[in-house]
Amino acid sequence: MNFSSKRAWLLAAVSAALIAVYLIYPEHRQHLFGLMPYAFLFACPLLHFFHGGHQHGHRHQPDEQHP
Repeated sequence: MNFSSKRAWLLAAVSAALIAVYLIYPEHRQHLFGLMPYAFLFACPLLHFFHGGHQHGHRHQPDEQHP
């Protein structure tokens, strides 16, 4: 498979996805916006888990006294 046919398949897939989203969005808009508050609540623990919590960037030196 050469580059131009890969590019054509990618363009076709992206176009099909955009058309599907355009057609499905009006029917399911209320579901999406109804779940939005839960998405924010779920994002908070995930950000703390992947970002390192409250101690991110506050590393102590080995010779430093810990309170």
